[in-house]
Amino acid sequence: MFTIPMNSITFDVAIIGAGASGLTCAQQLQKAGYSVIVLDKSRGVGGRMATRRVSGSRADHGVRYLEPKGELLIQLIEQLKTCEPLENQLQLWTNKLYEFKENQLQSQVIDQPYYIIPSGMSTVGKFLTNGLNLQLNSKVESLTITPEKIWKCQIQSTNSNTLEPPILAKSVVIAIPAPQALMLLEAANTEVELNFLDIIKSVEYDPCLTVIAGYSKEKYQELPTWKAVRFCDDQILDWVGVDSSKRLNATQPVFVIQSNAQFAEQYLEETDLTLAGQQLIHQAANTILPGWETPEWIQIHRWRYGFCRQPLSLSCLATTTPLPLVCAGDWCSGNHLEAALKSGLETAKWLQTQIKL
Repeated sequence: MFTIPMNSITFDVAIIGAGASGLTCAQQLQKAGYSVIVLDKSRGVGGRMATRRVSGSRADHGVRYLEPKGELLIQLIEQLKTCEPLENQLQLWTNKLYEFKENQLQSQVIDQPYYIIPSGMSTVGKFLTNGLNLQLNSKVESLTITPEKIWKCQIQSTNSNTLEPPILAKSVVIAIPAPQALMLLEAANTEVELNFLDIIKSVEYDPCLTVIAGYSKEKYQELPTWKAVRFCDDQILDWVGVDSSKRLNATQPVFVIQSNAQFAEQYLEETDLTLAGQQLIHQAANTILPGWETPEWIQIHRWRYGFCRQPLSLSCLATTTPLPLVCAGDWCSGNHLEAALKSGLETAKWLQTQIKL
């Protein structure tokens, strides 16, 4: 029998996942006076608002930019414009997007400008963690209920692969991709409402492969005039961006190349993605980047749950059986950042009706 240690802390809410939804929820609850802890298996925060450091450069290999569409996202953009230092401030990147369609590069005027952060999109996640109780490198291996009717999150360190003291909470928020939430709940020793898991199963995702490619600084003079190109009908490409154009003091040209879902599916289970990365670079060179076939270095990232193809029509998925439990994310009511922010906000509102201080 599990007995709560006398010196252990039982939080009001444990949030699994430090993406936009989880962090927004945590901020709202903490402001309302609840004790909250955010758990994430990664070493950084932000989820798909991800920035990688490689060879002295930074590159956004997940979310590409912020676009002021939606009330919550507009509010966040205004807040980010005042961050310090300058490299953490949101800045205009471009107000023109190019499309490669029917073998032609076509300019497209966009309704709203695209904003970026010179220090990287992961800065958005760091901004949202301000003042929060955060525990990184902590994978929730199991989710169970104690005899005392408390949620128990068993934690495994992703640094050492060792078990850590469990986290106890009155309620749990699962703010990770739906398939990962499903695996965690199916393995739990408790029964949720009859159709709860079936609803999560209905959510579908498209994968994506991202290549970060760095080139010799001598090639700066050969950079294209465009900053980003979207592909409409290519066999393997979805997006190519001049990522180094986002940085204040870039040391070399860096491109980010993202695949479409069909191409990513072919390599989803491959352990070595080198061949896939080479194909993406070759295709980009053949279509819009002649002379850029040979980078100095590349890194490849696999987004198994890149884009939600079939989201729910709910802002969050909640139940009180057997204890307060909420699933949140951009897979609730949409597949974009505004939906993620709204999901976190609505989750916090629901929990405040269930947990009395």
